[in-house]
Amino acid sequence: MASERSSAESRSSHLSSDPTIIGTDAAANSMWEESFVTENHGVSTKRDYSPVSWSEYFEMMDDVVIGSGETKDVFRVYKSGQDGPLLVLLHGGGHSALSWAVFTAAMTSRVTCRVLAMDLRGHGVTQVRHADDLSTQTMSRDVANVVRATYGEIPPPIILVGHNVGGAIAVHAAGGALLPSVVGLVAIDVVEGSAMDVLHSMQNFLRGRPKSFKSIDHAIEWSVKSGQIRNLESAKVSMVGQVRRCEVEEGDSAEPVSPVTESVAEGHEEFYDLNYVTDKAESSTSAEPCSVYSWRIDLSKAEKYWDGWFRGISNLFLSCNVPKLLLLAGIDRLDRDLTIGQMQGKFMMQVLPPCGHAVHEDIPDKVADALASFMIRHKFAEARSENKRNCMSFSLSQFLVSVHAVKT
Repeated sequence: MASERSSAESRSSHLSSDPTIIGTDAAANSMWEESFVTENHGVSTKRDYSPVSWSEYFEMMDDVVIGSGETKDVFRVYKSGQDGPLLVLLHGGGHSALSWAVFTAAMTSRVTCRVLAMDLRGHGVTQVRHADDLSTQTMSRDVANVVRATYGEIPPPIILVGHNVGGAIAVHAAGGALLPSVVGLVAIDVVEGSAMDVLHSMQNFLRGRPKSFKSIDHAIEWSVKSGQIRNLESAKVSMVGQVRRCEVEEGDSAEPVSPVTESVAEGHEEFYDLNYVTDKAESSTSAEPCSVYSWRIDLSKAEKYWDGWFRGISNLFLSCNVPKLLLLAGIDRLDRDLTIGQMQGKFMMQVLPPCGHAVHEDIPDKVADALASFMIRHKFAEARSENKRNCMSFSLSQFLVSVHAVKT
């Protein structure tokens, strides 16, 4: 492992705002024409879209090295907690480990547990040799390798938790018995039937996004106003892992030409060392390339893997011989196999309050409540004393909502 750092060694800073967004989609750009001003008790104020550091939510950041020399891969991970079971958090396509930031703080306040959130290959700040290999087999092995490198051959009891593509990877990792100590499996808003139905429109969705943003503040603002992330607090930390600073030649601002190196200081300091970014921006002249923020991964190039992420995932989920929890944004997402499996009691299910697809970002407290209840019910963890009553209350309401959802 390299460059392990605690949150005390990193401070949150902010970039200045600029209302200019660079992109080709007229509908997406039109949102910038609306006012940035909101009313707060009769006083006009600007909403704050400046980014927030990982250290506000995680205790530690680490780069986990797998292999050596020319075969070395480096995976970025964020950790919290010292005792209890280990929650391995796997993000969705295009996102990063930072999408779990707000949820992690909520989770560790409810039960005694450890958290490991990792940037999957091709995502976030992870740097691997074959970043374009996004097959479920390869990414499942990555998860197992990172856990072993971090916790040894006999890691603590593991609960795999994944959203969307991360949920599929979690199911494959559990189904393939790649980790000996998996005791639980949690899939968030990933269902084979509905996922396969929307794959044909995925390219259109990706083309409809802005190609790049003038600043990270505006990437955050777009994510909230477009509905990609409906929780501003989460967007302020999560979007940092989705976009990266790139330089563009003057007069050609629509197409980023070269990403700024991730390593802005010795020790693999993160690219959003915001003091560095601000200083560079202020010291530049009009003759030098300007900076924009573009997507870290081009998911459109991963199309050949899309089918493999989700095909057969429902039956594989049902076959995993560990306690399972499925969290959904809506009951309409259930396919036939999962509906039958739920009625047979093969897994627990919770349909959460109205939210978007990024369930754990939109309503992190509700997701933490559901997962804490699941862990306590199966005696994986103990509630922290101040949250015992809340967890017991949520357990009952969770059961009633799940039963009602299936019956209707």
